[in-house]
Amino acid sequence: MTMFKSLKRSVLAASLLVASPLALANLHFLVPGGPGGGWDTTARGVGEAMVKAGIEDNASFQNMSGGGGGRAIAYLIESGTKKGDILMVNSTPIVLRALSGKIPYSYRDLTPVASMIADYGAFVVRNDSPFKTWQDVIDAMKKDPGSVKVAGGSARGSMDHLVAAQAVKAAGLDGRRLRYIPYDAGGKAKAGLLSGEVNLLSTGLSEALEVANGGQARILAVTSAETLPDYPAIPTLKSLGYDMEFVNWRGFFATPDLPADKLAEYTEKLRKLQQTPEWEAVRARNGWLNLFQEKEAFIKSLEQQEAQLRVVMKELGFIRG
Repeated sequence: MTMFKSLKRSVLAASLLVASPLALANLHFLVPGGPGGGWDTTARGVGEAMVKAGIEDNASFQNMSGGGGGRAIAYLIESGTKKGDILMVNSTPIVLRALSGKIPYSYRDLTPVASMIADYGAFVVRNDSPFKTWQDVIDAMKKDPGSVKVAGGSARGSMDHLVAAQAVKAAGLDGRRLRYIPYDAGGKAKAGLLSGEVNLLSTGLSEALEVANGGQARILAVTSAETLPDYPAIPTLKSLGYDMEFVNWRGFFATPDLPADKLAEYTEKLRKLQQTPEWEAVRARNGWLNLFQEKEAFIKSLEQQEAQLRVVMKELGFIRG
């Protein structure tokens, strides 16, 4: 009997030694960019709320930058279901980068699980910036388009760039002449703004709120169609007289060989999360809107956005053909 108990203890100890870190968490979130960006904020917000609401016992997070998000997508495809429960957060850039050829994958190479939120574009300056309003930015660009350096947490031709180009185009300027400075993820782009390397930051509202709430910057405008109830003091481009709006979805994807029962499990957990006060606290804090769509509706939205963005990207010269 004593020998049997000793053997059990040895086997248990061995199993703990070989267990991967992913096995210690119920759900692992893969973030295709660095810390501080919209993907990172969304994954950590969802994971935090899931644990607080009792939907998950644990959640872990992994930032994997590189290849415009392609490195993380390749990792997810290669890992399959071998490394436990993994959800990768993504958003409009997965469509943009596939269209532009920046990544060799698209959403079709994965299992779309569900969209979760809608976030808007925002334009941010430092507190000491001479630009007090969005009109000040436009006036400066009309005099000299190259005088305003615009930062974004992604490559040229990606979402931060595209949103800023559309915004200045709505003011009668050539979006192709925008002086865009790309950074690897939102955190570095925010640092570039605060250090004075750039004059303006094009980012998501949640990232903009983070830096503005810290007292270091001001949000000049957002790309929502209407004033946001949670932040009525922030003007929209439309309220300023510019006919431009943009919404960025964020959602979750899984490995292409995801079993149907796992898809149903993930979907139910995300659906349940939307009804909790823990999620509402995260949503309101970041200025997000709920945009929950299950797989089939999510795929239809992706197809529609792909068609729309193809037209816009051709118009702005980001893609040909």
